[in-house]
Amino acid sequence: QVQLAESGGGLVQPGGSLRLSCAASGFPLVEFSVAWFRQAPGKEREGVSCIDGTPHYVDPVKGRFTVSRDNVQNKVYLQMNSLKPEDTAVYYCAVGRFGYHCSGYVPYDYDRWGQGTQVTVSA
Repeated sequence: QVQLAESGGGLVQPGGSLRLSCAASGFPLVEFSVAWFRQAPGKEREGVSCIDGTPHYVDPVKGRFTVSRDNVQNKVYLQMNSLKPEDTAVYYCAVGRFGYHCSGYVPYDYDRWGQGTQVTVSA
């Protein structure tokens, strides 16, 4: 069974850190680009980061978020530091439809999605 599952979300104070995990079953993540998206209430889903052979980030998270792979565990991680209230959202991982290379953050370009994990940054 092909599945993606995120974990690691929660409530954190501004300036705090969380590490999100994206675990795959039924297929090897190493063969695909993997992106992180987020969706805040009332807003469209937006891309945050993508990893193929190298990590990629959107400007609002550069220097604060780090994406990485663990090919043995078949997981991708998103380390989030210096969190801000505007980072509050449901975070999703997604696998690229067209293979290994990150090609941007159009949701249609990703065909396998996890169920999402809530991240809330609040004092």
